[in-house]
Amino acid sequence: MDLSNHTAPVLTDPVPISKSRLGVHSSLYPYTPSGTMYSNLFLTIPRKKTGVLDDVRSSSWLDAMKSSSPPHKRITKDLTNDLASADTDVAYHTWMLKYPSALACFDQIANFARGKRIALFLDYDGTLSPIVDNPDCAFMSSAMRNVVKKVSKCFPTAIISGRSCDKVYQFVGLNELYYAGSHGMDIVGPVKESVSGNYPNCVRSTDKQGEEVNLFQPASEFLPMIQEVLNSLIESTKNIKGAHVENNKFCVSVHYRNVDEKNWTAVAQCVHDVIKNYPRLRLTHGRKVLEIRPVINWDKGKAVTFLLESLGLNNCEEVLPIYVGDDRTDEDAFKVLRERNCGYGILVSSAPKDTNALYSLRDPSEVMEFLKSLVIWKKSSAL
Repeated sequence: MDLSNHTAPVLTDPVPISKSRLGVHSSLYPYTPSGTMYSNLFLTIPRKKTGVLDDVRSSSWLDAMKSSSPPHKRITKDLTNDLASADTDVAYHTWMLKYPSALACFDQIANFARGKRIALFLDYDGTLSPIVDNPDCAFMSSAMRNVVKKVSKCFPTAIISGRSCDKVYQFVGLNELYYAGSHGMDIVGPVKESVSGNYPNCVRSTDKQGEEVNLFQPASEFLPMIQEVLNSLIESTKNIKGAHVENNKFCVSVHYRNVDEKNWTAVAQCVHDVIKNYPRLRLTHGRKVLEIRPVINWDKGKAVTFLLESLGLNNCEEVLPIYVGDDRTDEDAFKVLRERNCGYGILVSSAPKDTNALYSLRDPSEVMEFLKSLVIWKKSSAL
């Protein structure tokens, strides 16, 4: 594949594919920590059957919900708050000694990248666009879009998002990229024979421009179940002011960013009451969002591996993958790059967090500056 002129338009609806071709392959079975495969395909999550609020509290859902996103800083003249803010700043600067700024360390990154082929992977929300109160309004700026377009002409670039593939494409609107939606459970990538052989659930399809692409949807058989859960959650949360249920195709996202904190228990209870009947689904926490996903051995980290293979860039000696993301789900990708010792994870955060990343950036504006630096470096190194 000629990486200097690659395009990857996204699908709106895949070509109908038989269930037998999209059955979950054994490579996606959940594994125990020791590496022994479960006798059953799906990991059953133990849950109490009382159906009362103690269930939610005992599972620490509320604690996870409260810690899922750092509080917004408020401008205040109150001395106590100023001192607390100063302590936070000290903690962040101390944290950055371990996870230094990718901008401040750009020369170091560039020196290591010399002679290697960079592959760039980007989260969307909180990375390319700011976190907003209404998830349907998470638009990236025209300046960011322009930079992403430029960087995609220099390096193979993919967006890996928890959003549905179609939705993130609508936000980004660039055909030059590759897209992986639903935390990597819905991937549209370049056609490569070896990938189809390694991933039996990977099939040929066509994009909106009629070009042939590889379509990989390892959780396709879950679609009817996800739709049931979506409908149930829309109904059960309709009276909770500010709650928003989002259909991300292979996962359902319940946003509580606009819900009064005193009603978070009600949100958690609604989610608990629905998913307790679906042992083949699991709950994960994001930034002010609860996400329900299929229990299969697939995540953003495995999506990165798949795309590297699809692009013919899985040689660790010659390739430098860089993954930029801000959310807990991005940690799977950071971990893969760290374990492979072949790339850099960059966490976008304005507060200290435990992470598998090696570097940090404070916010999307710094992400844009980092991408600009990559473009400038690429052009100067080609001279």
